[in-house]
Amino acid sequence: MPTLDWLNRDAAFRTAAQVPTRVLRPHRVGHVFGAAASAAAGQSGPSGPGNLLIQGDNLDALQALLPFYRGRVKCIFIDPPYNTKSAFEHYDDNLEHSQWLSMMLPRLQLLRELLSEDGSIWVTIDDHEGHYLKVMMDEVFGRKAFVSTVVWENFYGRSNAAAISPAHNYIHCYARMGENWKHVRGLLPRTGKSIEKYTNPNHDPRGAWRLGPIFAPEERHAELMYTVQTPSGRPVSPPKGSHWRMREAEFWQLVSDDRISFGVKGDNSPALKIFLSEVQDGLVPRSLWSHLEAGHTQDAKREVMALFPGETPFGTPKPEQLMRNIVAIATQPDDLVLDSFLGSGTTAAVAHKMGRRWIGIEMGDHAISHCLPRLRKVIDGEQGGISAALGWLGGGGFHLLQLGAPLFDANGDIHADVRFADLAGFVWMRETGSALAAAAGPASTPLLGQHDGCGYYLLFNGILGDRRPAGGNVLTSDLLATLRGAGWPDGPKVVYGEACRLGPARLAAERIIFKQLPHAVPR
Repeated sequence: MPTLDWLNRDAAFRTAAQVPTRVLRPHRVGHVFGAAASAAAGQSGPSGPGNLLIQGDNLDALQALLPFYRGRVKCIFIDPPYNTKSAFEHYDDNLEHSQWLSMMLPRLQLLRELLSEDGSIWVTIDDHEGHYLKVMMDEVFGRKAFVSTVVWENFYGRSNAAAISPAHNYIHCYARMGENWKHVRGLLPRTGKSIEKYTNPNHDPRGAWRLGPIFAPEERHAELMYTVQTPSGRPVSPPKGSHWRMREAEFWQLVSDDRISFGVKGDNSPALKIFLSEVQDGLVPRSLWSHLEAGHTQDAKREVMALFPGETPFGTPKPEQLMRNIVAIATQPDDLVLDSFLGSGTTAAVAHKMGRRWIGIEMGDHAISHCLPRLRKVIDGEQGGISAALGWLGGGGFHLLQLGAPLFDANGDIHADVRFADLAGFVWMRETGSALAAAAGPASTPLLGQHDGCGYYLLFNGILGDRRPAGGNVLTSDLLATLRGAGWPDGPKVVYGEACRLGPARLAAERIIFKQLPHAVPR
């Protein structure tokens, strides 16, 4: 497969593996916003059911999410800097080409790990880096994962300053399922324009209908080649190079069921009557989205200005209608949506209004100055964007987090700020390659779970209520008896702890592999 080459490419491919895993902690300006989020306020880690707004570098934040969300994100949308050689107030969008590629690669690699098996990733971009990004995504996700490049008409005016006035952006879409993703993707909601095509001029009791084709432009089949007469007596045969869509007996059955129209005078070529009540509840997405069906940049600016009167809006915000389309296609209610370049907060706002769970990551100060107040307004029921179309009245909540200390310090020791849930998620991911299941509340047992017949235990941070140096973090005969009472699988067990007082023979008899903290933790 062709690959993209650039300065420092090899180093860029190693970057993601070198990012230290950091803890996520409540933000200094507040933690829980909205009524629904308060139920999850007792979570000891970031893996609870609540929505998350994270302030911090997205590379570090994505790595911090892996232990809890690896393989669990249904839809990823990112709107990265376009590297347009221009400057925006909230972004440095003037990166040199190779730097931009080196910035994007490790982030795409981490996003790939977070994506669920039936999930999809959508990336907006323009002509400056769009084709390079496509080749890079082919390499990261695999060419078979490519679904489509949507062309979005983001600008409908004309620019006299350009040789050819730009009118579109690209949205690259990839899915782990590749071609099979079409069987799980959703449909776009029907708009008024598509519904207007259906009328009921003859007052059919089955409701509104429209005419559909009755001939198929395919290879001619003998049983599908016949001649019929219209009520006026005019003979009708398939046009050259086509055939009827049904056999003759079925055709006349449709006529008797009033599902064939010959026109008011009975002299038109026959056409199928397609009833609105019988078509699928939505539209198959196309690869070309006009500004009428997906909004445009000016729509997005007006939406942001309405939320923040008197302020200069973001240079390249995305309209809520665009995000509604993507979320509708890629997810179902309660699925998880992630945006690691949250910008003005549109993705999180739309996901929230549509009943999806969401994680938004934003590095700059506007995570607090713009994203936070915007999402609080969503909870309060703001009526901008798609709110009226959805009947949005408010509700829900979210957690505001920031990046904390790395799990391991410069000496390889566990950082003093690390809690049980932080290390538990990391250990589970390293041992099993999957995310640790969300807990219903603060951890109360050292049993992390079972994977492929093996049980995993973590003795750390006084999980058993004994914080003495030689207490609950050390595997002894007494503690082994306690573990047996907390669920003891028949198969092998892996126990992480600070020390072990059991001999090799006893460990072998109990089918225990003991791993000493911190250095036995796979990095």
